[in-house]
Amino acid sequence: MKNEFTQVMSERTDTELVKIVTIDSGKYNPMALEGAHGEIEKRRLDPVKFSAIKDKITSRANNILYVESKTAIRLLRFVNFVIDFIIWLFLIAVGSYAIELFIHPKNESLITFLIFFLYFGTYLGYYAIMEIKFQKTIGKFITKTTVVKSNGDRPSAGDIITRTLCRLIPLDRLSFLLTNHGFHDRLSQTKVINDRLK
Repeated sequence: MKNEFTQVMSERTDTELVKIVTIDSGKYNPMALEGAHGEIEKRRLDPVKFSAIKDKITSRANNILYVESKTAIRLLRFVNFVIDFIIWLFLIAVGSYAIELFIHPKNESLITFLIFFLYFGTYLGYYAIMEIKFQKTIGKFITKTTVVKSNGDRPSAGDIITRTLCRLIPLDRLSFLLTNHGFHDRLSQTKVINDRLK
């Protein structure tokens, strides 16, 4: 059994080994821990490097715990949705008025295209622009919540675009019936946390 763990641990990175023998030590059996310690000794891992890796891992784990403890409850997420939905309807109303004002009614195909673009463009644009720029929508400003990465970092533009596109998944809204995190949270590895608890 020891040889099996020795082989497994030899394939782990320095960071994985340090994590195993420090913050994750309770998740492993004694033989696995012995294999990890043996591999660290075999590699002659510098104590300064070991300590730096351990600090980085601990900091990352603490950030994740912090984000989890500040996760916005479903009621706040629902309030965000309602506020942002009303704003989206307002944007559609303004856009529809502009289309009626400037496009001749005989241009049915153009009007159909513009209405289609208006619905999806304003929906995606509203969420993407607001969350890329501010990490929050108007609904989140009102409820004092914000979007962060699962580790507490600021999401990149790519994260927000993924998050925004995932909102189009048909069952995304229903996913909140089971958990505080919708599909668009999980797939973009983001979370909504309370600002007031920072």
